[in-house]
Amino acid sequence: MLPTENRLRRREDFAIAVRRGRRAGRPLLVVHLRSGATDPHAPGESAPPTRAGFVVSKAVGGAVTRNQVKRRLRHLIRERLSELPPGSLVVVRALPGAGDADHAQLARDLDAALQRLLGGGAR
Repeated sequence: MLPTENRLRRREDFAIAVRRGRRAGRPLLVVHLRSGATDPHAPGESAPPTRAGFVVSKAVGGAVTRNQVKRRLRHLIRERLSELPPGSLVVVRALPGAGDADHAQLARDLDAALQRLLGGGAR
């Protein structure tokens, strides 16, 4: 489970990450990253925590499949929070193929997308 302080919940925060952040697409998912964004909802905090949100549409599959994909993505992001800059907003959007993918395939795509967004990969 992703800790409460690391969850992206507000619609405005999702919109900021998607519209103003960088994007990296992979076959199973698209990752949007807004680096070092300050949290307008937490005044006085010097380094807000990294927060992540997930978008898994009905194109991925039925309710059971969508929830399974969300659980896997939450688990994967939780392990990678320390690699992201403090105050970052991350939105992970699952594509239709994510419902048929296993944990290792999702991890591989997520790692490749994050590496590209953090400057470790070429276009």
